[in-house]
Amino acid sequence: MRKHLFILLFAGTFLAAQQSQQLVLNKAENVGMSSKRLNYISQTFNKYVDQGQLPGTVTLIARKGQVVYHEAIGMQDIENEITMRTDAIFRIASQTKAIVSTAVMMLQERGQLLISDPISKYIPEFKNSKVAIKIDDDSYDVVPANREITIRDLLTHTAGIGYGSGVAADKWKEADLQGWYFANRDETVLETIKRIAVLPHDAQPGSQFVYGYNTDILGALVNVVSGQSLDDFLSENILSPIGMNDTYFYLPKNKAARLAKVYNMIDQKLIKAPKEGTMQSQGAYVNGPRKNYSGGAGLVSTAMDYAKFLQMMLNGGTYNNQRILSRKSVELMTVDHLGGIKYNWQNGMGFGLGYSISKDLGRRGELGSEGEFGWGGAYHSTYWVDPKEDLVVVYFTQVIPIQDVDDHQKLRALVYQAIID
Repeated sequence: MRKHLFILLFAGTFLAAQQSQQLVLNKAENVGMSSKRLNYISQTFNKYVDQGQLPGTVTLIARKGQVVYHEAIGMQDIENEITMRTDAIFRIASQTKAIVSTAVMMLQERGQLLISDPISKYIPEFKNSKVAIKIDDDSYDVVPANREITIRDLLTHTAGIGYGSGVAADKWKEADLQGWYFANRDETVLETIKRIAVLPHDAQPGSQFVYGYNTDILGALVNVVSGQSLDDFLSENILSPIGMNDTYFYLPKNKAARLAKVYNMIDQKLIKAPKEGTMQSQGAYVNGPRKNYSGGAGLVSTAMDYAKFLQMMLNGGTYNNQRILSRKSVELMTVDHLGGIKYNWQNGMGFGLGYSISKDLGRRGELGSEGEFGWGGAYHSTYWVDPKEDLVVVYFTQVIPIQDVDDHQKLRALVYQAIID
């Protein structure tokens, strides 16, 4: 009996240590994957680069807390012949959302808010929200919202707030509030969000999945509730404890050389994006005003840094001997919250608190697992976490816009075919 008890205690201690330790490289076969089969990823993505479909990529795969694949392919800067490196820094755009959603859940755990609270409790400008209702192709009416927007509405993108291209797009354009790119704005994110609050929104709260400025609003919420800038709060409470030392809103100039170049795909050809001007430029992530910390799309990071964050979520809220979230908060974030609200982005999927959620593999029609959660970014990056397979996948490239490239779908197929246990 004592021997069995000792074995159980040792196993529990080993599992806890495994969950809190840092990601390290290990042989794929040691965690139930095939090195030979993983090499199909390298072969396939080298073809994408050789055919001019992608400039360069970094892919990281971790299983059971061990990194089994971390490869850079192609070029970080084609014109200057700079080879892609695994520590290249990428604009992660909407992958910022998961980190900021975590910050909101941390504030709930500290008793500083409830996600059921109306956002107007903290940002009063949202008190009398309005919604644009289409009358015909040339006109619309503006009516009061039928209820207040809650923090949970924002976490699930059911607040009715888009990216300024909805029914009342003319009003949003007049306010210079269209699209997700904030890095060049010479105002604080809270100032931006207060202007968003008074514009006509796209749908009634809780009625539709409308992807938009929701997590930017949550970033301003973190600022108001914590009394810190979003930059400082994330750095002190998530990024530094996990060891995400290459993740920033605005990149230090001594790391600027590691920032991968952005490419536009025009007529199936890659062209280096302009330095500044639009969402499809290189962006003001080094030389910008350094004022507007966009909770929805503002961070830059590396594949390893982002994998650490995802491993923390997979571990139930811990990494590097640091507890970031409780296990129960992680569980709440990674289940579907849409209920009867239609999610029309992909069959078989729903949406949780900051993540898409895999609900029905048969309807989805792709390799994976039910309960898997993930998202991606505007520069054509993607990631997912598969708790059933104890798997983390991060994929970075920098192409916007992109046309007819099936790299995301092939990556998914190639990752799962390499599982051999």
